[in-house]
Amino acid sequence: MSWFESLVLGLVQGLTEFLPVSSSAHLRLTAAFSGWKDPGAAFTAITQIGTEAAVLIYFRKDIGRIISAWFRSLFDKTMRRDHDAQMGWLVIVGSIPIGVLGVTLKDQIEGPFRDLRITATMLIVVGVVIGIADRLAARDETGGRHRAPKQRKTLENLGVKDGLIFGLCQACALIPGVSRSGATISGGLFMGYKREAAARYSFLLAIPAVLASGLFEVKHSVGSGDVDWGPTLFATVIAFASGYAVIAWFMKWISNKSFMPFVWYRVALGIVIIALVTAGALSPHAAESAS
Repeated sequence: MSWFESLVLGLVQGLTEFLPVSSSAHLRLTAAFSGWKDPGAAFTAITQIGTEAAVLIYFRKDIGRIISAWFRSLFDKTMRRDHDAQMGWLVIVGSIPIGVLGVTLKDQIEGPFRDLRITATMLIVVGVVIGIADRLAARDETGGRHRAPKQRKTLENLGVKDGLIFGLCQACALIPGVSRSGATISGGLFMGYKREAAARYSFLLAIPAVLASGLFEVKHSVGSGDVDWGPTLFATVIAFASGYAVIAWFMKWISNKSFMPFVWYRVALGIVIIALVTAGALSPHAAESAS
């Protein structure tokens, strides 16, 4: 992998990780459209450490509170009713599905799931799902001619059942084209949560899974020759910087904006990919992964 490729792919990772458009799909597509080798699942997992570092810094106050309360709840039973302590447990519970499925489906994630036809299909299908969830949320927020606005849930209402459902939605993002934020936020909207609440929990929920995946790939790749460490680490730093800027923008955007621009973008991109693959202008299979 060249330094220029790592710069571009790092930017793509940072710019798309937190938007409901699928960063793994965009890394795969950027390489395919540019004629580069597929950066591979290991590159994706390692550069995601950079974007998760941005989450850790942006939400540092929330994370610090949650970790402190969670540790205290281990020894103080009265703390177990504290919302921050409960959030710590809910993040752990919500991380179980992606942990189990990530290990179970590792070979599929690194192989067949990276087929561009699957990616394109997921872009379209999940785009439609996000659009429906967005419309339902908008209807509740604005009400209607014969209906008053409906109060949506906040993270104070989050329990084990909803936490697991959020976790199952996040696990769907193991397939390129789904989008971690798109799946979890739309899942939250269907369950009746406010946009900001669904997005905040989505970002917090991603921390254990992404860091564990990235560190696993680091351990697995050290000394194997499968990763070109210089460009990969450079891409990780670029992903951190661009990812932090996107988080700040996105958290403001979702407070009063619709997800429909992302929906139309996903559907259009999916259709273009299917058309190019069908016409033979784009191979559905990944070129040999970059090293």
